[in-house]
Amino acid sequence: MTGVELRQLRYFVAVAEELNFGRAAERLLIAGPSLSQQIKALERDLGVRLFDRDRRSVSLTPAGAALLPHTRSLLERADDLKRRAGRLSGSESVRLGYVNWLPADLTSRTAPVARVHVDAWVAPSHTQAARVADGSLDLAVCWVRTEDLKRLGLRARLIGADRLYAVAKGTDTGDVAARDMDVLIDDDVTSWASWNEYAEELARDTGAKAVRISDGAITGPAFFDHVRRCTRPVLNSPKGQTTPLPPDLVRREVDAPKVYWTWSLVRRESELRTGVLAVVDALCDGVGDLGIRTPDAWLPSDDPYALGR
Repeated sequence: MTGVELRQLRYFVAVAEELNFGRAAERLLIAGPSLSQQIKALERDLGVRLFDRDRRSVSLTPAGAALLPHTRSLLERADDLKRRAGRLSGSESVRLGYVNWLPADLTSRTAPVARVHVDAWVAPSHTQAARVADGSLDLAVCWVRTEDLKRLGLRARLIGADRLYAVAKGTDTGDVAARDMDVLIDDDVTSWASWNEYAEELARDTGAKAVRISDGAITGPAFFDHVRRCTRPVLNSPKGQTTPLPPDLVRREVDAPKVYWTWSLVRRESELRTGVLAVVDALCDGVGDLGIRTPDAWLPSDDPYALGR
């Protein structure tokens, strides 16, 4: 047991929750082969096999399933120890989670008011919001609905917004109406719950065509393969906004309406700590409306910043 590291235990929990080494590696921001090696090293140190894996699936072994709750408990105690040590030293950090976007000047804006620790677990919006609610995080930058805020006991402030664009074949780079594009909806509701809710409402409101997929290709190289197969432009997700396009594909702005995705900085309603509240003000004061409240902008009806709220 002397060789076991907390980092390896966090890797074990991530793979156990995703049951997919690729998704777990993406969430942990490490390379897939490195993750696989770390899991194998952990299995050697523990003397048990944690996962059954082949080319098509990953599953917990009985030993892995039995150890998982104890591992989660151990990690929670380690995190609590770190928080207690921070309080004793007078320098407790603010734990911030995110999905794929953070303000570029986050450090310079927050350094004068608190020590911000950006959590390494990059997870979907609904997961990060739930982690704030249960105390695993102090703050998170994520997409959230008014219903989620009420259900989880959270408050939100606007911190950023992406105007989403479409990707298409050919050389036409002119604007495309929302009704003339496709929007992908993935069967994997664990990874893409927030996006699916957003995309389904967009399709209902604008006439965009909902295209059901089951390969996780909302982003990444497989997304571009879907674009090549579709006859119409395909809406790019927030995770793909900064990804360079292949040379055979072009960017087309979406108009009528302009389609926006909002980023909220969420905290618990009961949060009273000065450092956490100071970070919220440092990151959100002066943000403005970012174009989302113009008459030709589209947001989901339950978005906290939708017109009329």
